[in-house]
Amino acid sequence: MKNNKNLLMMLSCSAALFAACNGNPKATDSTVKDSTSVTTQSIPDSANFEADVQGQKVKLFTLKNNSGATVAVTNYGGRLVSLLVPDKDGKATDVILGYDSLKSYQKPKEPYFGAIIGRYGNRIAKGKFTLDGKAYQLDINDGVNTLHGGFNGFYGKVFAAKQLSASQLELTYVSKDDEGGYPGNLTATVVYTLGDDNALKIEYKATTDKTTIVNLTNHAYFNLNGAGNPTITDNVLQINADAFLPVDTTLIPTGKLQPVKGTPFDFTTSKTIGKDISIADEQLKNGKGYDHNFVLNKHDLSTPIATVKSTVTGITMEVFTEEPGLQFYSGNFLTGETKDGKGDKAYPYRSAFCLETQHFPDAPNQPAFASTVLKPGQTYHTVTIYKFSK
Repeated sequence: MKNNKNLLMMLSCSAALFAACNGNPKATDSTVKDSTSVTTQSIPDSANFEADVQGQKVKLFTLKNNSGATVAVTNYGGRLVSLLVPDKDGKATDVILGYDSLKSYQKPKEPYFGAIIGRYGNRIAKGKFTLDGKAYQLDINDGVNTLHGGFNGFYGKVFAAKQLSASQLELTYVSKDDEGGYPGNLTATVVYTLGDDNALKIEYKATTDKTTIVNLTNHAYFNLNGAGNPTITDNVLQINADAFLPVDTTLIPTGKLQPVKGTPFDFTTSKTIGKDISIADEQLKNGKGYDHNFVLNKHDLSTPIATVKSTVTGITMEVFTEEPGLQFYSGNFLTGETKDGKGDKAYPYRSAFCLETQHFPDAPNQPAFASTVLKPGQTYHTVTIYKFSK
């Protein structure tokens, strides 16, 4: 299945459709001028990840390059645990949220830190869809909807792991027919590759023996000031998207595409994440901040679809993808209630953001959106790259 499928060019939202939005949630603009970089010089102890889960061995794997970057990955959920890159002073800075032990990843209502998300990333309305005339019902795990695959999502599964080299790890999971309500035996393979240019490449492949739906992504939570820093509202973001998908109060897309111009969702020019996050806006109210899919102008790996920079660490992250959509989430549901993050850090409200490359939410129920159907004999294949510089 081609992943840079023809996106219905209802994406050609004209300037005449521009609509200004106003109206938002709690919190004032919390752009922080005096953020302090929180650096982590080492990855968690691998012994804290060694366990037998679901009859399989769980471990922590390490990827290294020749440019000072290190990535730690566990095969439990295929999760990115740590991502250390040099800051402007050459210090190894961990830029993703996570935990120091496997046990914390297994707790109830864990927020998908660093996980591979499948079979279907994001939401499906009421957990229902129809394929070839047959209706399917998925787990309902997010209000009235299915989120990130449901209760049996890939985030809680043990992947078979093969370290291909010092800088490359292959993970494979076979999702059985009817797991979580999805049809078909789906074999999903994810390869993490850390390049010497400090680019983390994530390559996804999947095949099925029965017509199904698939939408894989990664749920890394980033803070370029350093994981454990109390805010990301001062991180500077640019998104190459002229439109986004407005959502209802349950965060299901309305089916319309809305131009970003004149709204708080206009990141076509760089601005801090916190600049407009507290504007009175119906869409920001629905998402309790940013929790929306952006319709990318281009998605072929040739140019970044998003760029983020920390003025504290000097770290810049560029995102490249073959996917048509980008879910930008501003950490609105992080609470900081417990200090079980890496280094005993709390992860408070808006202390991280996610940039999840994917097909659109609820696409199986919205014919105008690019298809997420995968048939026997087809191969789902897509690549996303997170590239770091200082």
